[in-house]
Amino acid sequence: MAAHLVRKDTIFQPDSSRVIARFLYNGDDRSKELILIILALDASAQVRQLNNVLRKYAKRHRNILKVFERHFRKLDALLNTMRINPQELETNQRLLIGAYFTMEYSIEAAAFFNPSIVADPDQSGIEPGERRVILSFRATGEGHISSIVFRSALIDQNNDITIDTPGRLLDSPEHVRNHIYKKQSFLSKLGEMQDLDNPAYPAIEGKLTETFTYEELKRYVEETSRLPGMDIPGALFLREVMWLASSHYEMDFSLDTDISERVIFPIADTEKRGIEDARFVCFTDDKQEQTYYATYTAYDGVNILPKLLTTRDFYHFKVLPLHGEIAQNKGMALFPRKINGKYAMLCRIDGVNNYIAYSENISIWRKAILIQAPKFPWEFVQIGNCGSPIETWAGWLVLTHGVGPMREYVLGASLFELESPENEIGRLINPLLIPNASERDGYVPNVVYSCGAFVHNQSLIIPYATSDYASTYAVVNLEELLEDLIRDKN
Repeated sequence: MAAHLVRKDTIFQPDSSRVIARFLYNGDDRSKELILIILALDASAQVRQLNNVLRKYAKRHRNILKVFERHFRKLDALLNTMRINPQELETNQRLLIGAYFTMEYSIEAAAFFNPSIVADPDQSGIEPGERRVILSFRATGEGHISSIVFRSALIDQNNDITIDTPGRLLDSPEHVRNHIYKKQSFLSKLGEMQDLDNPAYPAIEGKLTETFTYEELKRYVEETSRLPGMDIPGALFLREVMWLASSHYEMDFSLDTDISERVIFPIADTEKRGIEDARFVCFTDDKQEQTYYATYTAYDGVNILPKLLTTRDFYHFKVLPLHGEIAQNKGMALFPRKINGKYAMLCRIDGVNNYIAYSENISIWRKAILIQAPKFPWEFVQIGNCGSPIETWAGWLVLTHGVGPMREYVLGASLFELESPENEIGRLINPLLIPNASERDGYVPNVVYSCGAFVHNQSLIIPYATSDYASTYAVVNLEELLEDLIRDKN
């Protein structure tokens, strides 16, 4: 008898009232004119305008004056070209200018989808049969720019999820580029992205020391750009150098924020068009210490770059790009522990089939092994993973997505050997979850999709998106599903 999947009636909907304050810039010329107009106001008018802004927006943001000051500081270089010393301006002038260079952005007005789920690091104060969890979502707003947002929740003994009331004052992190780069690995990754037969390459290679910081690299690039004979291809190459370097950073959220108020919005140039489909997993190392990793895809409007997000507490995050020949496509998903002493990663390097890769370095992935190709009609177009593998007594359980006729996305499941996960030992003949009548209509019709599932009370909890608009979840008995996979092995 096939495992019985139960859809829950909880819907995770986009909420257009959730906004962050973003920097607004309309080019140098318009910005100069705007600054001069603001400074031409008399002091009393400047105070009135600032007070008017504060009346409207102070309650909508955690510390709006701090935001205005931060956005004003972004104008230092422009102000210097205008022969204006930022330090000589009055506080009200700085804050008012910052307000004019700020806009509200509704992070999830368009969609709230592609969820993943992990256990919360804090499990205190719960009852028997309960588990505190963290759900991540891909939130999309104006211009289809995606960010990562979170919700905290409690799963009870009946597998019902209760979402904690989200906080209203969303917060973007402060970030610093304090990564120390190694020359050899940096140039190797650059060679994967660009043709090194470029006049700028030997110049920048000669300037790089064995290790260097972002600010040092920025100085090297500026010096190289002023060399005689530097042409347009050379300028583009140098832009790619800075594009790659900016993809390493760290960020911290204030300790007084609720997790639902922490928004990982695109920061680096590599991410300016969005952060897509974070697959969170709780990874246990050889010392039995746990770290949360999330693979995700950064998009700059032209190129995609797989990246890795790391945290232990969901306050402090590190971000770095994934290197290597196979780090070039969407849908990478890390195993929750090492396999035979190596990190293991699911990936889909050709857009059609599922692969596995092994590496001694979590950020470098060079070779992949084909482990699954489309077999059944509902996956003839392509298959992929729906999050990190889950370790069970029967093997590694992997939720998959299959694409069939009419570009219909469905969820399936597969089973792989525990110590040799390149070997498939079972695959459902029929989909586990198909879009029903209420799930078929949305931004992208006929799609159900997940970025990770969770085991609780002998059940598999599957949060999933419906038609790239909203999200919900379903529950299936784990033992029944494993029995189906073992029975359906081919």
